[in-house]
Amino acid sequence: MGAVLEFAGVTVRRGRATLLEDVDWTVEEDERWVILGPNGAGKTTLLQVASAQLHPTTGVAGILEEVLGTVDVFELRPRIGLTSASLAERIPRGETVRDLVVSASYGVVGRWREQYDELDHDRAAELLGAMGVRQLSDRTFGTLSEGERKRVQIARALMTDPELLLLDEPAAGLDLGGREDLVSTLSVLALDPDAPATVLVSHHVEEIPPGFSHALLLREGRVVASGLLDQVMTEQNLSETFDMPLVLQHTAGRWAARRRQRRTPATAIH
Repeated sequence: MGAVLEFAGVTVRRGRATLLEDVDWTVEEDERWVILGPNGAGKTTLLQVASAQLHPTTGVAGILEEVLGTVDVFELRPRIGLTSASLAERIPRGETVRDLVVSASYGVVGRWREQYDELDHDRAAELLGAMGVRQLSDRTFGTLSEGERKRVQIARALMTDPELLLLDEPAAGLDLGGREDLVSTLSVLALDPDAPATVLVSHHVEEIPPGFSHALLLREGRVVASGLLDQVMTEQNLSETFDMPLVLQHTAGRWAARRRQRRTPATAIH
């Protein structure tokens, strides 16, 4: 297996702020990673580098056996499937679901005069079916629920048969039912041996789908822990990442975390 991401000493600075600091990270093509951390930890910045949207200030970012700064990013980006809030904001609300997915073939948002053949449309329909939203093909993006939009965006991200799939907080804004539906869908994708290497960004351990193999924990732009999921996901590592004492549970392939409650002194009860 080859590495699809290979970061060495990756640092990103903006003015006096350091968004990422000295990140070493390797993702192999058969791995499924989750990136966890609080707001401002650098998760989205890391994904921007991984998607060739942002160059590191220092360090080396290897993506799909190319090195940022020495490759045409417009040739590299179509090899990467990406979902993010910033991408969703650019999608015209009047765009049909069918056109939104098929237009990924040209790497555009908002279909114009591009020409697509029957194989393109069949591929789009197949992916919408796999995401459980094929019946939405003729609907416009603006009429979809938040959960439906997330599924459609993942179908779009898979349209070009990418070598790397990056999902930036795909469950954000979903209610409990929507989150559980999405986690189930992502679990099926993660367990598919033909699926691309996948990186999922989240704030919540409850959103880690069964089938994910590795984790990277970030705090204030630095890596707290990185490696196999079962080894990285410990109460100590998670408590350090979120800067509070946490209780961690792992049951039936799913994770859950809550704050460790302080014991109330007996004298305070009386």
